[in-house]
Amino acid sequence: MVSRWTCPQCEREFARARQSHVCVPGCTVEECFAGRPPAQREIYDAVMDHLTMLGPVHADVVRVGVFLKHESKFAELRPKVRSLSLALVLPRVVDDARIARSERISVERVANFLKLTSVVDLDEQLLDWLSEAYDAAG
Repeated sequence: MVSRWTCPQCEREFARARQSHVCVPGCTVEECFAGRPPAQREIYDAVMDHLTMLGPVHADVVRVGVFLKHESKFAELRPKVRSLSLALVLPRVVDDARIARSERISVERVANFLKLTSVVDLDEQLLDWLSEAYDAAG
C-alpha cells in the first residue's frame, strides 16, 4: 500500500505531503450517491470490484464524486442528472465513439471522459481502459 499524507483540515488522503487540493471534507459513498439513480451506484460498485482485483485502490469520496487513486489519481466518477461521468486518466487520447471528450492535463496525462448510464456500459474494452489507467498511475 502506498503511504499517504492526510490533510489536517479536511482529513482527506493524498500521495504527497502538503499536496495542493481543494480542501473540502470527504463523505461516504452512500452520501455521494444519495438521491441518484440506483444504476449509478451499481456502476460504481462494478468499477470498484474490477479495480480491487488489480491491487490497492484509494477512493477519495467527496460530495461531487469519487476520485480513484493508485499512486496518483487515475479516474474519477461524478454523478450527474442523467448519467455517471467517468474520467479515465491515461497517457494517451482514447479514440472511441464513447469518449465524449479528451483533455490533456499534463505532458504525460490525458483525461478521457465517458457517460455511463448502466452497468452494461462496463464492457471488456472499458474495463481494459480502467486497468490501463490504474497501471499508469502506479
